[in-house]
Amino acid sequence: MVVGHHSMERTGPQNWERLMLHFLRMYVAGHLGDTLDLRLFLSTGMIGSGIFVGLFGMGYFWNVHAFSFYLVMQMVAGLFQATGWPSVVAVIGNWFGKRKRGLIMGVWNAHTSVGNISGSLLAASVLDYGWGWSFILPGAFIFLGGILVYLLLAAYPEDVGFPCPHGLAANAETVPDDEEALIRKGDLVEAEKSTVPRLASMNRKSVGLLEACLIPGVIPFALCLFFAKLVAYTFLYWLPFYLSQTEIGGEYVSVKSAGNLSTLFDVGGIFGGILAGYVSDKLKARATTAASFLYAAIPAMILYRTYGNISKTLNIVLMMIAGLFVNGPYALITTAVSADLGTHSSLRGDARALATVTAIIDGTGSVGAALGPLLTGFLSTKGWDAVFVMLMVCAFIAGLLLSRLVITELTERNSKHKSLTSGQHTPGAPASQPLLSDQR
Repeated sequence: MVVGHHSMERTGPQNWERLMLHFLRMYVAGHLGDTLDLRLFLSTGMIGSGIFVGLFGMGYFWNVHAFSFYLVMQMVAGLFQATGWPSVVAVIGNWFGKRKRGLIMGVWNAHTSVGNISGSLLAASVLDYGWGWSFILPGAFIFLGGILVYLLLAAYPEDVGFPCPHGLAANAETVPDDEEALIRKGDLVEAEKSTVPRLASMNRKSVGLLEACLIPGVIPFALCLFFAKLVAYTFLYWLPFYLSQTEIGGEYVSVKSAGNLSTLFDVGGIFGGILAGYVSDKLKARATTAASFLYAAIPAMILYRTYGNISKTLNIVLMMIAGLFVNGPYALITTAVSADLGTHSSLRGDARALATVTAIIDGTGSVGAALGPLLTGFLSTKGWDAVFVMLMVCAFIAGLLLSRLVITELTERNSKHKSLTSGQHTPGAPASQPLLSDQR
């Protein structure tokens, strides 16, 4: 277990510094995303990221050996990269209402795992030509992607004559299903009758960081993601090393094979994100779904640690199950939950908070993502059991932080069920509402 351990331990502080900088940049980027034009903001971030990632790789061909050069290139590239996540979640949130947002964003969020896998394969494929190409080629792709985003992206449905989905979603909570089609048809007719200028989407006022933090649910979900992302990123950084140092089926796998094998954790996470989104849509309970997945991750990690060394096949199955429950709530919170809270009914008028809320939640999670691998570097010296205990405790705390929201959702669901069975209809919203019922 000690082979290569010190080199892995040294990467902890480096990851800590990088992710902490990302955390600070995320807050600023989120607020700017709600203030500026999302299309221009996102495309600028992509193009800038591509340029500086490419310049990092050019250091190889320019024979640059100054650490300061690579440090500056990485910091500036990270500054541009921080514009990405708050912006893309805001765009998807603008286009889709809350009724099926969980499933839609769960499927959409698969791009993160697919990107992780394909990016690693792309970088590895050109490594023989010099490590510089492993940065130049991805940088060129994101540069071209930024140009396409600038030319083709419609950040708001109103920009192309479609109605805002949030109003429809609010009506859908109180209107029977057989009337929904008529409402949607009527809204579409109204949209056709009225011309919505592009400037309308830009006239919305943005929400400040403090005001966004005061939106009900933002702080609990942000703290929950701190621990959930800690667990997810610990697996991301340390799983390949763990696999290479663990006897599986009576033999050890090579470092390269361990890296390839660990990608199946991401595959499980793809299914987890989709399943969590679908379940949360059906139950209309984001917090309950996220907490349930986090609690289920605990026995999944116990099974993986206990029985994962029996055979490679069993290791893969248990790894994917663990990935499903670990990455499922992480994906749900950073996408559908952030979008729901960014269109919360407590926001008065036409305020915009999608990117800001996403930045607060994901930025707080980034602190946990930085802390997890760092703690693992020290705990792994005491054995892998200590690491898994730490991960299970963090998953439990993450679920516990949502307890109040879970109780609210279950209470509301129970009261609605009693109201339906008794044939009573209660006009108006209750004083305490679950996340999906408290939207514009």
